[in-house]
Amino acid sequence: MTSKKVWLDTDIGGDIDDALCLAYLLRHPSCELIGVTTVGGEVEKRAMVADAICKAAGKSIPIYAGTDKQLLPSGMYPTPDGAVKLSNWEHETSFQKYQAVDFMRKTIHENPYEISLLAIGHLTNIALLFLIDPEIPKLIKELYIMSGVFSEESENRLDLPEANWNSWLDPHACAIVYNTNVPIIKTFGLNVTTKLMLNRHEKDDLFSSDIMRAVEDFGSPWLENNDMTFHDPLVAACLFEPQLCEYQRGFIDVDFKTEQRLGMMSFRESDAGSHQIATAVNRNHFFEHYFSVICK
Repeated sequence: MTSKKVWLDTDIGGDIDDALCLAYLLRHPSCELIGVTTVGGEVEKRAMVADAICKAAGKSIPIYAGTDKQLLPSGMYPTPDGAVKLSNWEHETSFQKYQAVDFMRKTIHENPYEISLLAIGHLTNIALLFLIDPEIPKLIKELYIMSGVFSEESENRLDLPEANWNSWLDPHACAIVYNTNVPIIKTFGLNVTTKLMLNRHEKDDLFSSDIMRAVEDFGSPWLENNDMTFHDPLVAACLFEPQLCEYQRGFIDVDFKTEQRLGMMSFRESDAGSHQIATAVNRNHFFEHYFSVICK
């Protein structure tokens, strides 16, 4: 398999799925992880968590702290609970916020049409990148995003709009990204990612390696009250194994005006559309693939 140059933009440090995703990228033999950027409250601590996991994997990856707050003033300021475990792991501490966009821009210009951009947090860094340099969207190979819901069944059983976290937290950034012309945009919503819940006892050796022990430690505050759902790892896996999901092509609109529906993403199917959404996932094949990479 031909290697892919991947840049990961993440709000790592809360839900364990970001760390599960980073571990997958670090272990995948065809992934050339050329950079990691963090978004959300306390981005410096999130960068430290990412760096600690990379070091546990024996890898030195460029990591940059990004945007600390949303585009417009907001009372929401999520913090990374997993950062309480930083003292358990070797990590760099010299991260400064608001550095990510400059380095993403530089790296994309140095590698035109080659970088797969994987966005698994809210889209503030990506929106600012596109606004600062309108040429960037044309220079990205592809953009894969974890966001949205895309089914009435999921809407009826989820606490919305908040459950649609990556869009709801910064709906203006999400709208900017989805109104930008990127060659390939694939979106993976809760309608498919919520199919990938896993009780930790279903795979007893999942956290047996050094890198996965770090993932478990940083994810332990989340695991105290939640099961694992592999939202973000699915997005990463489909970079390399797109057949894990089924897709539809069309257009995505983002509501950034209606208070009760902030960040909600509506999809209109059309062969002329510039977006693709995942509509189904093969759960067994996904976990077989994930474990083959992580537990080899």
